[in-house]
Amino acid sequence: MKFTALLKKAGMLLPAVAILFQINTVQAAEKLVLTGASTIAPLAAEIGKRFEKQNPDVRVDVQTGGSSRGVSDARSGLADIGMASRKLKAEESDLKSFTIALDGVGLILHKDNPVKSLTDQQVIDIYTGKITNWKDVGGKDARITVVNKAEGRSTLELFLNYYKLKNSDIKPQVVIGDNQQGIKTVAGNTGAIGYVSIGTAEFDAGNGVPIKLLPLNGIAASVENVRNGSFPLSRPLNLVTKTAPQGLAKRFIEFASSKNVDDLVEAQYFVPLSRK
Repeated sequence: MKFTALLKKAGMLLPAVAILFQINTVQAAEKLVLTGASTIAPLAAEIGKRFEKQNPDVRVDVQTGGSSRGVSDARSGLADIGMASRKLKAEESDLKSFTIALDGVGLILHKDNPVKSLTDQQVIDIYTGKITNWKDVGGKDARITVVNKAEGRSTLELFLNYYKLKNSDIKPQVVIGDNQQGIKTVAGNTGAIGYVSIGTAEFDAGNGVPIKLLPLNGIAASVENVRNGSFPLSRPLNLVTKTAPQGLAKRFIEFASSKNVDDLVEAQYFVPLSRK
């Protein structure tokens, strides 16, 4: 009787053991964690999906939080790969960066705003609070809503560097995080001005979102002008690692930098790398 009972108990345990084995098998899959720039995140996620299909035992986890988080997490080891939509700074030269695409940053207005262009000085005066009404730059008699980026966003750093401003100089009415927040804010406010990724803005404007991109010094803010190098406010989209990448991280970066993902880069309205 005792032997029979033991067999019955063993029979009950077998399914549980099988389930546990399956769970452990799933947990054994390699995981790659990327954190950082919201500009890169959607592209990295699509690249990750394609990479997973080619590597069924791999899971790619993409998280946002800004370029500064990407750099910090890569340095501290919280992420296998950081995402930074800018060049590395001098104090970050200990890290390794790998460009996977190019992007531009452009000023956006609501599409119903009659203003067609702004000089650099007018942009500076608007963002520093010296100009507060659109009529002063050829628009309607309406208050300007200045939309600025939050600290840690590479678009903020690029904007400040180009216009030679400090963030403390800016007098914003709204502070936003990622590109979609900026576009949503301007699309919902006819008096707003903001700056976002050209690729994202061009895509959304082409799909009916009520925004428009302003030219910069007479050069249209377009993906094509980022591609040909004529647009002055552009940047690399980088993957960042603490040391020279090895193993899974190296394989992913090589894949993300290859022509195998050019269609994904273009689908996000970014510019693929030039290759001979």
